[in-house]
Amino acid sequence: MKRTVNLTWIIATLLLIGFKSTDAQTVKGAKNGIAFQEKNKFGGWPANNGVWSWDNGKEILVGYSYGRFVEQKGHNIEGMSDTTRNIKSRLARSTDGGKTWKQEDPSNFVGDGLEPVASPGQINFKAPGFAMRVMGIGYHGSLDPDGAFFISENKGKNWRGPYRFNGLMEDPNLSGMICTSRTGYLVTGPTSCLVFMSARPKQNGSGKDKTYVAETTDGGKSFRFVTWIVPLSDPYRAVMPAVCRLKDGSITVALRRRMLDKDVCWVDAYGSADNGKTWSFLSRVGETGEGNGNPPAIVALNDGRIACAYGDRTRAKLFARISSDGGKSWGEELIVRDDFQPDKFGDKDFGYPRLAVNHKNKLVALYYWATKENPQQHIAETIWKP
Repeated sequence: MKRTVNLTWIIATLLLIGFKSTDAQTVKGAKNGIAFQEKNKFGGWPANNGVWSWDNGKEILVGYSYGRFVEQKGHNIEGMSDTTRNIKSRLARSTDGGKTWKQEDPSNFVGDGLEPVASPGQINFKAPGFAMRVMGIGYHGSLDPDGAFFISENKGKNWRGPYRFNGLMEDPNLSGMICTSRTGYLVTGPTSCLVFMSARPKQNGSGKDKTYVAETTDGGKSFRFVTWIVPLSDPYRAVMPAVCRLKDGSITVALRRRMLDKDVCWVDAYGSADNGKTWSFLSRVGETGEGNGNPPAIVALNDGRIACAYGDRTRAKLFARISSDGGKSWGEELIVRDDFQPDKFGDKDFGYPRLAVNHKNKLVALYYWATKENPQQHIAETIWKP
């Protein structure tokens, strides 16, 4: 009897054994700032919300989860219980490339308790101020197991939705699963868009999420399953895709990975040369520590390189790496931030970054953080020239 071998599993296991982080250097010329901070309030998880930019990065919009600060074991935010799950989502906007920020609380948005309806279609993905906010089940957006999305055509000032991904969860590939997606998409035309999503089994599925590509070609009237990025046979968690398109048209995705039985977490990069139809493993980007790890952020730089940022709660640092070959290999590990202050329980609750490139070709990393001077979690930023 022939035995089939999962090559992806072998590669991941070998890398897990053999990967060793180089001595990290602190990024040069970095400037730290605050995108959101409010007394007795908690701001967190930009990766679960989204970042958008316009005007070559002069205008940047970042989403974050918002609630009352309550120092407790775990996340210091009120509303985490399974019975409430009522955490709000808010936005911070900069019109000067990240130098200053203003807060926004739009109506008809995530966390307002709205029930999803069928998407009416007629979405113009190429609208100058287009933005999409995707939400899966959980405290960051929805109690609906099929997920939903909002859209804006005026840079996030007003939103329409929530809309269902019409027909998507009925695909046989997603049978018996629930939507755990965050915001990640690539516009491919006025009526077409690739959405990078994730799902896990309804029964005993915790920590078993896998990432896949969905597509609409009719202005959001319908969505179809394209392919898994990591096969279901892969034994490790693969979730929260961060996506960018390279100058040659290929796509690079960074994935949050976790080995459940050994409590080891890391970031992998995968690539597609055929607009998301097929995928291949590129590299192991970096370690994200024990516990539940941290998701990656990724962005394409104007010179053709790509940057990836990720938190490591074991080392209590936020890191970044730069790739000159589309994610096949990476430069030295760079320390973006290392002054995190744990709470009285010792919890290192930080990270979940998003990346943008501003109009001065500088990287803008947005993440949640706490320091001795500002011990309540807030949305922080670091700007530097890579």
